[in-house]
Amino acid sequence: MNTYKDYIKEIEERELQGLHPKPIDGAELLSEIIAQIKDSGNPYREDSLKFFIYNTLPGTTPAAGVKAQFLKEIILGESAVQEIPATFAFELLSHMKGGPSIKVLLDLALGNDIFIAKEAANVLKTQVFLYDADTDRLKEAFKSGSVIAKDIIESYAQAEFFTKLPEVPEEIQIVTFIAGEGDISTDLLSPGNQAHSRSDRELHGKCMISPQAQAEIKALQVQHPDKRVMLIAEKGTMGVGSSRMSGVNNVALWTGKQASPYVPFVNIAPIVGGTNGISPIFLTTVDVTGGIGIDLKNWVKKLDADGKIVRDENGEPVLEQVYSVATGTVLTINTKKKKLYSGDKELIDLSKSFTPQKMEFIKAGGSYAVVFGKKLQTFAAKLLEIEAPAVFAPSKEISNEGQGLTAVEKIFNRNAVGTTPGKVLHAGSDVRVQVNIVGSQDTTGLMTAQELESMAATTISPIVDGAYQSGCHTASVWDKKAQANIPKLMKFMNEFGLITARDPKGLYHSMTDVIHKVLNDITIDEWAIIIGGDSHTRMSKGVAFGADSGTVALALATGEASMPIPESVKVTFKGEMKNFMDFRDVVHATQAQMLQKFGGENVFQGRVIEVHIGTLTADQAFTFTDWTAEMKAKASICISEDDTLIESLEIAKGRIQIMIDKGMDNEKQVLKGLINKADKRIAEIKSGEKPALIPDANAKYYAEVVVDLDLIGEPMIADPDVNNADVSKRYTHDTIRPLSFYGGDKKVDLGFIGSCMVHKGDMKILAQMLKNIEQQNGKVEFQAPLVVAPPTYNIVDELKAEGDWDVLQKYAGFEFDDNAPKAAARTEYEKMLYLERPGCNLCMGNQEKAAKGDTVMATSTRLFQGRVVEDAEGKKGESLLSSTPVVVLSTILGRTPTIEEYKAAVEGINLTKFAPPHKLLMN
Repeated sequence: MNTYKDYIKEIEERELQGLHPKPIDGAELLSEIIAQIKDSGNPYREDSLKFFIYNTLPGTTPAAGVKAQFLKEIILGESAVQEIPATFAFELLSHMKGGPSIKVLLDLALGNDIFIAKEAANVLKTQVFLYDADTDRLKEAFKSGSVIAKDIIESYAQAEFFTKLPEVPEEIQIVTFIAGEGDISTDLLSPGNQAHSRSDRELHGKCMISPQAQAEIKALQVQHPDKRVMLIAEKGTMGVGSSRMSGVNNVALWTGKQASPYVPFVNIAPIVGGTNGISPIFLTTVDVTGGIGIDLKNWVKKLDADGKIVRDENGEPVLEQVYSVATGTVLTINTKKKKLYSGDKELIDLSKSFTPQKMEFIKAGGSYAVVFGKKLQTFAAKLLEIEAPAVFAPSKEISNEGQGLTAVEKIFNRNAVGTTPGKVLHAGSDVRVQVNIVGSQDTTGLMTAQELESMAATTISPIVDGAYQSGCHTASVWDKKAQANIPKLMKFMNEFGLITARDPKGLYHSMTDVIHKVLNDITIDEWAIIIGGDSHTRMSKGVAFGADSGTVALALATGEASMPIPESVKVTFKGEMKNFMDFRDVVHATQAQMLQKFGGENVFQGRVIEVHIGTLTADQAFTFTDWTAEMKAKASICISEDDTLIESLEIAKGRIQIMIDKGMDNEKQVLKGLINKADKRIAEIKSGEKPALIPDANAKYYAEVVVDLDLIGEPMIADPDVNNADVSKRYTHDTIRPLSFYGGDKKVDLGFIGSCMVHKGDMKILAQMLKNIEQQNGKVEFQAPLVVAPPTYNIVDELKAEGDWDVLQKYAGFEFDDNAPKAAARTEYEKMLYLERPGCNLCMGNQEKAAKGDTVMATSTRLFQGRVVEDAEGKKGESLLSSTPVVVLSTILGRTPTIEEYKAAVEGINLTKFAPPHKLLMN
């Protein structure tokens, strides 16, 4: 009884927090619950029945296996439970979504009792989460002449699991709730500092927006019981910053529909909107749950009598309201006409929200069911030797005769699955593609594991070249939350087939390297497609897409992803970079020059940035591709010269070999296989058989941006603009200012060098600057704390070998010790250099933070409110983003430097060099 009593104790503790019992995933607890159900006189029997029926997680959890087996006993008459007759047992099996439940249903369908077999077959016809072991059993039974197996397979061939579902309602009544003004970061919907609770859906739901907002949403639901609440980003984009499945889960928990009456706290189908639409990766996550994302366009740029944009005193376009979506506004979505109405008045067209594919996701309750359903129909039709009936909407295939291919179009065409043979596809085409590399990060990994369990997956798809589970987001503090979650995650992922940052067996040293850096290294082909559980999955080789934990799970389980081929924006460079400029300044200037050229329109949003970077290796070029998440691009692709790409692949091989030497390879020798693939790719480039990827000269782009390096005369800083009178303009990444804007007197309270935006060169710049400043001033004194978190252990090892680490140690007041990691987050900082463990550190916002109200100067990517620094009473926290030299000097001075001070500090230092490619990189 110990396990059950422990569970009751946990329930009592959760009650004090206003929480319901935690869903059951353990076999031991459920076995004890079943024993109590069987004992008619047991005092806990009534509660045990409720836990068994309503509070057990489905899929491949250990508890699901025990539940499925007990339901089988009931159906066969081996156990009798008055409250669970055989018909109800079948209903419960139908809601368990695969894994052990499918095995049980196949056992029953292929058994000797014809009545039971038919009932089991009827349930199986509604299921889609079948894997090879399941379909192999059906295939074998079919070939042996089983009538039941034939009946099931014929149903699958007709896709009755989809066609017999209820149609999407023609009208959906909604009531609006403005979640915020301006861009809404997923940090508002699922704060990074609450990452530890993401797998506990009810608990994590408590952190969405604010308790006040949650109360207002509940009040709207009481006031409008027949309507759905739509969360809105007024004058902004919904879901910027991260894909974050937990953000969509939270929105669904508060505003969506329950997926199953027998699965607690799993809601689907949220409705979200934004004046400027939904961030692309967040919209993918909405699709996963069968939700609806709407580009409201309720504010537009005001035009004068000549049709020109009216601008305010700051040169910003003036917006005027087309229609109101103020909280409490009642609107109607017509899914058939694909329009949004206010009463009888048509407001906007919703065709993009209700494409044939999206309608299928909504009908099926999410995109997974459609993906698996198509696969199941194909299997059945092939087995029956018939052509699969056209049940699902045909994939849109756009092929423009005489038009060349952009880089992303070339990659998608090469990796496409199931398209018309020989047909060349252009942007806008719907494509299933094979995924080469997959990354799971640690604060979303437990959710990815849950998704894998829910779709009944037990091992990684054999067509994936390599997959990695990181430990970087929880690297800085090894607290009780991390100690409880991370070992469990690493064990699951290791057994699933991923290379894991931490060894569950404890044989190799834990590696907390930043996930994006590792993925950048293990991507050994610029034709690769990468899916990663983080918005900064933006490699400088191949094309990478940041994704929610569910899409990551789908890629791991199937080796595939589905999406339209994105449009591209071509970015090239001209002029010459000044020797006192850092490449980070080029990155920020790209965004600033683009916005200036297009009158404030962000042409990067939702598109692929094809950057012709040419002469920078993958490590350095990653600074650009990483930042494209903040440009709101869907992805980015680096176009490299042959020699540069070869150099990048050689670096990658060396890094992968270090991982092998540490003992990180698995039984299938995935890492060794990557090195072999890299060798093959290098040979192809050297021989001329297959040069580095370049677009066609006659490719079509949405826009082209030429960055003028001559115009970059001083460091560029991304400013959250926390006091902008227009709330919607705060905390975006679009306010790029020159260093001189601050006049050399803006107080800086803390500096941070780290996260994915820095590489080995940045660490060397830091060491060189400290030596420079000591030589100029006689000593180095920090007027503000400087926190340094190298991205990877490889970099630390290389800096030690080259002598730079000694320099950093000389000035450091703290150095990380892996044998004694911090058990609590630092809350106060002294004016000194902190050498922190490799990982995300301050950028993640879930462990270390700056003091409330601080002004932080960082190399990070995050300037959202409350991420790196929270507000203090009477003073807003702000995170300004800049290059390594600016951060170093700001902490030495305790303020922003003047341009003269900056130039003196970097004199003679080898900053990141960049020059435009030596030739046009196109066919």
